[in-house]
Order: sequence, then C-alpha cells, then structure tokens
Amino acid sequence: MFGELTLTTIIIFIVAILISLTIHEFMHAYTGYLLGDSTAKAEGRVSLNPIQHIDPIMTIALPIGTLLLFGAPILAAKPVPFDPSNLKYDEYGAALLAAAGPLSNLVLAFIGALVYKIIDAGTFLSEALGIFVVLNVALFVFNMIPIPPLDGSRVLYAFAPEGLQRVILQLEPYGLFIIIGLVVATGGAFAAFLGNINSSILQLLP
Repeated sequence: MFGELTLTTIIIFIVAILISLTIHEFMHAYTGYLLGDSTAKAEGRVSLNPIQHIDPIMTIALPIGTLLLFGAPILAAKPVPFDPSNLKYDEYGAALLAAAGPLSNLVLAFIGALVYKIIDAGTFLSEALGIFVVLNVALFVFNMIPIPPLDGSRVLYAFAPEGLQRVILQLEPYGLFIIIGLVVATGGAFAAFLGNINSSILQLLP
C-alpha cells in the first residue's frame, strides 16, 4: 500500500496518523456537541490537540504492526464519549456523529489529492501527500465497516431492525478481534477486499 517501508516512510505515516485521527476524533466530538451532547466537550475531546485523542498502543503500535504483517494498517484512537439520550434525532443523531469521523478523512483525502496534483512529483512533499491521501482513504473505508465498535456499525444500527441492533450491541466488545480474525483467517483476502475498495475510491479522487 505504501511502497517500500523506509524510516522516512514510517515517520511520515506516524505524522499522518496523528493529523488524520486527531481531525477524525475532533469531528466526532464536535458533531456530538452540535447535536446537543456536551459529554465529549466536558472531557476535553473537542480539541485539535492529538494528546487528547491518541492511544499509544491502538493508534501507533497496532497500525505499524498490522501494516508490516498484513500490508494494511488497523488502528483506533480513544473512543469519543457521548450520551445518546442527549443527542438530537435519537439513533440517527448517533449515526451522524459516527459518520462525521470517516467523512472527515474522505475530505482530507480529497484535499490532499488536489494539492498532490499541483506539486512536483518525486519530492518529499509529494511522497508525504501520497501517503496522507492513501491513509485517509483507508481510514474512511476501514471505519465504515459495519462491525462494532467501528463507525459503520453505528450508522447501520440507526437503520437496522431491532434483532440486528441486539446483535450489534452483543458484538461490540469483540469487534476489533473479529476484524483481525477475518484478516488472519482469510489469508489476507479480507485486507485485499478492503484494498480494492480503497483503490476504487483513490481512482475517483482528483
């Protein structure tokens, strides 16, 4: 996905994660605040300070490890807290809050692709932007997987029948293990499937 893994590439990748996930989590928190819930704001999560959102294991160590093992990063930040009872539009408000994070990554990818298009290829900036764009598309696709606790599951939950909603709630504590299990059990086919979706989206960018 990211070509040859050099020290420079890894540093760019880590910086891109910090920027992308900070904005992702900020948008969750800010959207929740706009929808009437001040839980995240009270905990300092309506912030562009990465320290408020980053988990050293889940945000840094896990994606580097899974990138080396599977060729695709799996990562997570500290979950943004919210009280569903405070949100406007009930379950649909929770779906809007969930979708705000991945959509911010798609917007970042679009902006990065626009800038990439107008700068000289082969420069450090072009390499950094290329990684930034690919990473943000991957974050969008990964987070929209409808497996809890990923954002896509909250979007699905809002439109799902009651029986499926119960299943989603029951699976939430095990979601990350399910995803890693899918990657391992399918011999990389699941990661390849996500990679194909990533590639399709990348082709649609400027």
